Amino acid sequence: MKRDRYRTLAARARSWLRQALPALLLCATAAHTAAAPLDAEFAAGLKDEGLTGAVWSEVLPNGTVKVGASGLRDAAKHMSMQADTRVQVGSVGKVALALGVLRLVSEDRLTLDTPLQQVLPELALKNPWQASDPVRIRHLLAHTSGLDNVRFWQAFSLNPAPDAPLAAAFDGDRNLLRVRARPGSRYAYSNMGYGLLGMVIEKVTGQPYERYLDAQLLLPLGMADSTFAYVTQMSAQAGAHADPRLAMGHFEHGVAQPAVPQYLRPAAQFTTTAADMAKLGQFLMGDGKLQGKRFIDLALMGALSEPADTDAAQAGLATGHGLALAVRDRHNVVGACHPGTAVGFRAMLCLYPEQDSAFFVAFNTDAEQADYERFNRLLLRDLELPLRAPAPRGTPAPTVENWQGVYVPSPSPMASMAWVDAVFGFTRLKWDGESLFLIPFQGEPKELEPVGGLLFRASDRSTPSHVLMQEDGKHVLSDGLRSYERASMLRMLVLWGSLALGVAGLLYVLVVGVWRAALRSLERDDHLFAPLLAMLALLLPLPFFYFQSYLRLGDVTIASVLLALVTGALPLATAFGLARCWRSRGTAAEAGSWAKWDWVALLAALQLLLVLAWWGLLPLRMWQL
Repeated sequence: MKRDRYRTLAARARSWLRQALPALLLCATAAHTAAAPLDAEFAAGLKDEGLTGAVWSEVLPNGTVKVGASGLRDAAKHMSMQADTRVQVGSVGKVALALGVLRLVSEDRLTLDTPLQQVLPELALKNPWQASDPVRIRHLLAHTSGLDNVRFWQAFSLNPAPDAPLAAAFDGDRNLLRVRARPGSRYAYSNMGYGLLGMVIEKVTGQPYERYLDAQLLLPLGMADSTFAYVTQMSAQAGAHADPRLAMGHFEHGVAQPAVPQYLRPAAQFTTTAADMAKLGQFLMGDGKLQGKRFIDLALMGALSEPADTDAAQAGLATGHGLALAVRDRHNVVGACHPGTAVGFRAMLCLYPEQDSAFFVAFNTDAEQADYERFNRLLLRDLELPLRAPAPRGTPAPTVENWQGVYVPSPSPMASMAWVDAVFGFTRLKWDGESLFLIPFQGEPKELEPVGGLLFRASDRSTPSHVLMQEDGKHVLSDGLRSYERASMLRMLVLWGSLALGVAGLLYVLVVGVWRAALRSLERDDHLFAPLLAMLALLLPLPFFYFQSYLRLGDVTIASVLLALVTGALPLATAFGLARCWRSRGTAAEAGSWAKWDWVALLAALQLLLVLAWWGLLPLRMWQL
């Protein structure tokens, strides 16, 4: 009994430390750096993280707006970033586009419950729940439509023109618009959904969505330095779209990247300034009125960041996505935010309506290894937002242990990559009697503390962050922005076993085949001759990919065609080698040879290649992923 009591006290002490430590550290950091100007800290941060430049704005409780800039607007030309420099913000523009849709709703030209196919009947939408749950406008806004996120050819292509019809992103022959979860039930981020919203705006207004939103949304909001239209950096090729005030985009090591047109431009094409984003933030935290007149209905303003209707929200989880923003719980501060990534840019918009505060920050560098959260912490500290005490520990439901097992993303972010998500994106859920442990295959484990029933809180959150649910007899884990379904252990063992055997077989072909070639014993009639050649042929596309822009990954190019050919040839060559094993079985020449191992290796390799073909990954046609 005493040992159990000590264990309980120790567990409570650990829990208290986990809850208090983030707040103590943040307070200590604030005390240590209070005297350091924000500009100087941004400059130091940009240097440490290898970023080119940044602009930011802060909305203070008294209505004052602070705007700042640091670093370079163009690394090659050594031009300084200015506070009024224009930047591209990628998906942060979805917030403004959502307001444009809500403006149409406020004008009674549309409703949130209008079915998508009522507005766009020409769409080849495949919805198994059409009779009871059609895809509605609210589902597109809140990313609960069940549609795929994006395809490679939609995101990585230099083919689209700046004024290409939006319908070009939804070629009916591509089987794109397939609903993979009951509309309204689960959050699944969808750039396609916002591409469709652009088409809805055009159908309702009878004009290009860019022109309508610039005139009917941005102009009334006073955002004169912002536009939905395509603009790029000043260059000889930019023509009428050139904008000398637009910062140059960059990748790692200062590699410049001008803006390019895109298929799903309603989802990510937006150019603005830090001051204009402060105006947007002020309006988003207001009552929907402009100059005393109703611009957006008050009820719609209240739903901007309030998740509703999803199974997770109905189960009591407050985090999730509303009609325009997602509840963000970071560093013991809760707000409503939206991140964004454009070609060569990163951005973040966060609102804290309870404190009448907001911040916006944008960088003209898209670097994978940079710690962008570092700058969010600086702005949070500068705004002096109050820290929220972590939700207290509660009594978990007695059935929690029934949720233990292996979970896979559902739905997958990209339908074409479902096999990859299942095999490499799984996570394991374990209950030790006191806490729930989330153990992803890739990433750090998380300890989830019960806050009552089937709600749990991660140690770095102040509010409940995860919920356990049962849907149609399936065990589901959700954090409001991602959902995972428990997978059959037999199914997972089959997938993992298939991968392990296939990789072992391919390694055998490569190693033994090269060894035989080095000994000059690899003849044309050798079992491994054709499979080895096919494996070595996989190297052929690499130099072509190296010299082409990554923005052409979804285009039909020499590199992508070669990749499709060699990945299509690999299973054929493996089957050919296996057929040779079959024809030569039992011959005297095989006695004492490695033929039986050739047989096993080729069979193991072939089964994996067939599995990948079944999942649509072979032949690897990048322009169809």
